[in-house]
Amino acid sequence: MTDASTLVREKLDQVPAILDEHGVDLWLTFVHETMLTPDPCLDLVVGTSCTWQSAFLLSRSGERIAIVGRFDAPGVEQVGAYPEIVMYDESVRPVLKETIERLDPDTIALNYSASDPAADGLTHGLWLVLRETLEGTPYADRLVSSGQVVGSLRGRKSSFEIERIRAAIGETEEIFALVREQIGPGRKETEIAAVFHDEVSRRGLGYAWEAGQCPAVDTGPEKEVGHTGPTELQTRPGVLLHTDFGVLKDGYCSDLQRMWYLLDEGESEPPGDVIAAWDAVWASMDAGAAVLRPGVQGHAVDAAARASLVAAGYDEPMHALGHQLGRAAHDGGTLLAPLWDRYGDSPRGLVEEGHVYTLEYGAQVPGRGYIGLEEDVLVTADGLEWLSAPQRELWLVG
Repeated sequence: MTDASTLVREKLDQVPAILDEHGVDLWLTFVHETMLTPDPCLDLVVGTSCTWQSAFLLSRSGERIAIVGRFDAPGVEQVGAYPEIVMYDESVRPVLKETIERLDPDTIALNYSASDPAADGLTHGLWLVLRETLEGTPYADRLVSSGQVVGSLRGRKSSFEIERIRAAIGETEEIFALVREQIGPGRKETEIAAVFHDEVSRRGLGYAWEAGQCPAVDTGPEKEVGHTGPTELQTRPGVLLHTDFGVLKDGYCSDLQRMWYLLDEGESEPPGDVIAAWDAVWASMDAGAAVLRPGVQGHAVDAAARASLVAAGYDEPMHALGHQLGRAAHDGGTLLAPLWDRYGDSPRGLVEEGHVYTLEYGAQVPGRGYIGLEEDVLVTADGLEWLSAPQRELWLVG
């Protein structure tokens, strides 16, 4: 059995209890041409691609039904996760309608969400197809978002998934250690990024996000930190060097930020403004970590960290304290984020045992650059476990 098959079976075993917990009778994932329009859940609950219109139905009572085109059926059968595979040739509509009528669900969770990108795979075209298919039946009015279902399934990492995240983090920390040996004054951001890229290639890894921005490399106060790639700016004494990097290994991601300070002439330690900012950022992350435990809403974790950093005299961060980590660097579900409109309902979600989050905050140091910290943590029954080895001390170059 392949790793993909193991993962799909393991995740599907979780589904009935999750549907029961959320009061959902049937979860329907409706897709087509998934190489062109991939649904974020397909790797979790299907394990293969589909070309024709395909419907994957999972019920509260444990049924697993795949309705797929004739030539997609062998791939689904090979995964071995769906006992009932229904093939069609001319149209998916009759068999899909008949199957839903046979199951007779009161609530159908469908693959769309206004808040969670990881649950929002349904195209508008397929929405129209489904509405037309169910027209004249009571089921057309029983469709709800699968956001909560997907959040629970994707967020509750199995032991299989956690070990793969650990492995990705381990590779990332080894690469940072190698990069650390090559940091010095006069190095271009692009040259530093090349060291990361060479190691990713040598190790046969993938990138946790788009390769042109992975790693992010930011040196000195001139660089605006954000979703951008390295430039020709050079490191120099008296400034900070910030990096943000993650890998993809065996289908799972890491996401870490690491920091250096290049000592200026006559310095044996960082200046007071750098030390103060470093301590304030770590204090804010520790404040969030102290609140992070099962049953807490995501925004409460962010609020604790945010209040700490602002009280120390630094600007309020314009981003969340943390996001979930797994098959994607931003893995959907509950966010450790403020109650801002752009985040939708995700900050109101509950933290659960088995969730893996980043904890990431930062502060600008005038004339020096940006201090940004990011660690990866696992939520346990009574708190958290640091999956990465926290960078508690600023790395010095002199």
